[in-house]
Amino acid sequence: MNALFLFMQNAVAQTEAAATQAVAAQPPGWMQFVPFAVILVVFYFFIIRPQAKKQKETQAFLTALKPGDQIITNSGILARVAELQEAIVVLEIANGVKIKVLRSQIMSSQDVLKASAEKA
Repeated sequence: MNALFLFMQNAVAQTEAAATQAVAAQPPGWMQFVPFAVILVVFYFFIIRPQAKKQKETQAFLTALKPGDQIITNSGILARVAELQEAIVVLEIANGVKIKVLRSQIMSSQDVLKASAEKA
């Protein structure tokens, strides 16, 4: 009986030691959120920030438009700005041929085409 009591006492001590080691080995609770924070930082620097920068550049381009600028629309029309209104731009696509488009549909300047043609 005495041997059984010593065996049980030893087993309980080992179980308590293992439980103490398991509790000590667990990382703090805030460490579970570190991977999510890293993912958010990666999304910000690789997706959100470049998109916001491009949007800011496009908005600056659209506000700086003036009559005579050579532009490209989102649909691929090459034109010259003939007249500017608040939200509408009158474009001349050929001599005497004018169309109205929304200012937001202007993609970029034709200088982009000239620069890419010079590189090629």
